[in-house]
Amino acid sequence: MTLRHNYRDLVVAIIDRILAEQSDALDAARDAIAGALAGDGVLHVAGSGHSHMLAEEVFYRAGGLAAAQAILDEDLMLHRGAVRSTQLERDSGRAEAALERYRIAPGDVVIVASNSGRNAYPVELAQIAREKGAVVIALTSLAHSRAVPSRHSSGKRLFELADIVLDNGGELGDAALDVPGLGARMGPTSSVIGLWLLNALVAEAAEQATARGGTVDVYVSANADRPGESIEDIAARWSGRIAGL
Repeated sequence: MTLRHNYRDLVVAIIDRILAEQSDALDAARDAIAGALAGDGVLHVAGSGHSHMLAEEVFYRAGGLAAAQAILDEDLMLHRGAVRSTQLERDSGRAEAALERYRIAPGDVVIVASNSGRNAYPVELAQIAREKGAVVIALTSLAHSRAVPSRHSSGKRLFELADIVLDNGGELGDAALDVPGLGARMGPTSSVIGLWLLNALVAEAAEQATARGGTVDVYVSANADRPGESIEDIAARWSGRIAGL
């Protein structure tokens, strides 16, 4: 088989393992998000480095929730300096500064994505979100996080601070694909698994919230000519509560 087939098989195997082994955590995450939606709350998603992709995936997304807030810190995004971002996510105080732009309220849900879960930024995001009364969901690699010490002064890693832990099933170091003759692994799995998990959970949560009688706004594509409410109309309705619209 080719590497593309091997990589596909790795990803599918991780998804199947998550479905088989983490049903309780998945149900708890779905229920928490559904509760936030039914109670007029907001789903927040945060990450640094490549985990920013997970936050951006839920935000202003065709087929995504309007009540979804991406928590973004430009200094921790790769376009501002990749090596610099790696160093800055270890600095205490960055999460508090980043959250000044966003409103986290009791009853909201905050998903913090961090593969290692060891740096100050994700740890402090979880701490602050819990202090504000939100349900905190960690999206992390337990194999990686348990193998390394915390870099935060508390000594805690992200999974030790969350109300609900979703294990992305990734390996220590994330790269899972053996490439013959290269001497190094490629094919990280955390992004593709994280994107699948988030989209699956918000769809299930929207279904559950709607069944409770709630109203769930879902964005349609700005580039699909369809009847009904436009993405601009929905964004205008949420612009007072969701930063960045």
